[in-house]
Order: sequence, then structure tokens, then C-alpha cells
Amino acid sequence: MSGDRVLLALGPVAALFDRLGITWHVGGSVASTTFGTARSTLDVDIAADVRLEHVDAIVAALRVDYYADGDLIRDAVRHRTCFNLLYLRAYFKVDIFVPPDTRYARMAMSRSVRRELRVGDVAAVFPFATPEDVALHKLDWWQQAGGSERQWADLMGLLRAQRGRLDLAYLREWAAALGLTAEIEQALHEAM
Repeated sequence: MSGDRVLLALGPVAALFDRLGITWHVGGSVASTTFGTARSTLDVDIAADVRLEHVDAIVAALRVDYYADGDLIRDAVRHRTCFNLLYLRAYFKVDIFVPPDTRYARMAMSRSVRRELRVGDVAAVFPFATPEDVALHKLDWWQQAGGSERQWADLMGLLRAQRGRLDLAYLREWAAALGLTAEIEQALHEAM
């Protein structure tokens, strides 16, 4: 993982989101690396319940060190999609996913766990999606990408590293709700 750039780019965004009262957590490859197998990454993914009333404050607070387009952020909030912030000092992206208003998305956001992200002697604690929710998202992204090898490798690394600690009932319940029953069973079989 490009850890130093992750910490540099994530720190100010995390502090701002906390100050604004935005519910958020780290997901994607940074989360799968934290709970599974390490790999380099070109961005950090965050799920964040950004609202329209937050947009001007985000743009104003980050305007010196980040490229943040208020119109793109507003559009992502309205459509509950994704926008990105570009950390200019390290040319590193922070991808912000505004979660859909679904039962699963609300559940996943409510289950966040705090974990340390360490690079050498520098460390910070951030909220992360749980290993189960990271696995479900990786599986969904794998399926949407038509079988992405990178997503599958991340999923396998996470499932193997978390063997014996995963809430399998939760995984299976939400995989069924998301239409991923066969896929989660295949992944569990291959990883275990």
C-alpha cells in the first residue's frame, strides 16, 4: 500500500468529516489491506454520508491542498454516487462514495470499527468498514467488473487472513439480500 500518501491524503479529510459530523469509514483496498493481504493502491476509498449542506464547507476547508469541485460533489450527493478529492501535494485520490439509502448501506455504516493505519513510525486511527462488509463490497465490485482479478485477490486475502473471525451468518444473510449467495459460497470455499 502507498501508506505514506494514504495517511497524508486521508488525515485532513478525516478530520474535516469528523468536525462536520459526517458519518464515514474507510473501505476499498486500504480496508482489504488492513484486514487481509497488503498491496499498493492509487487511492483511498471512503464511504461517507455527505449531505448538500456539507459541500461548501468541504470545498472551502480543502481548497488549498485538494482539488475539490463543488458542483461534482453536489451531483454525487444528489445521485448518491461517487466524487473524488485530489490531494495535490502527493497527487493522490480520495474517492468518496455517498452510500445509497438502503437497509444494507445503513447497516454497513453503523458497524464501522476503529483500526490503526500505520506507516513506519506514523500511525492514526480511523473508522473502517468491517471485514465482512469489505468482503461483501469486494464481491459486489468483482461481479460488477465481470470477474476482476484484483478484486478477487483482495477478497481471498481478506477471507484467508480473517479465517475463524468472520461473522459467517452476517456474510451469508447480506450476500443473499444482495443477490450474491452463490458468489459468497464460492469465495468462502476457495478461501477456506
